[in-house]
Amino acid sequence: MTGGKGGTVRLTVDPGSSVAPYEQVRAQLAAQVGDGRLPVGTRLPPVRRLAADLDLAVNTVARAYRELEAAGLLETRGRHGTFVAPGRDDARDRLHRAAVDYAAQAARLGVPADAALDLVRAALEAGVDHHNHAEAAPRRPAGGP
Repeated sequence: MTGGKGGTVRLTVDPGSSVAPYEQVRAQLAAQVGDGRLPVGTRLPPVRRLAADLDLAVNTVARAYRELEAAGLLETRGRHGTFVAPGRDDARDRLHRAAVDYAAQAARLGVPADAALDLVRAALEAGVDHHNHAEAAPRRPAGGP
């Protein structure tokens, strides 16, 4: 699958995977934007074409695109198409700021660094995204502190 200026969209969807197809598409596109394989300004295939190429429902691809747009990775320019959004070069800086904020919050709560890192590792290993982070949060027993 070819994108416009700057990059080629290469995606695969495993129908036997426990990961939803939209999430497979979203995660692969996010990774390709994040590592520069899809540079800023790259035009992505139209939703209908990508859905047909991957043998997916149009709404499945549309959902992946919407979530990536909400995350600031893509921008839709009406009839002109969907593009990799500018400003992605600061993704690492934004993540660093989030890490600094997390570290400060952990310190304020008196959580030891090792325990805070364990929580981050567990979240990363679980593949937590912005939609299900509440499900991965440690739960306290009912009636506990």
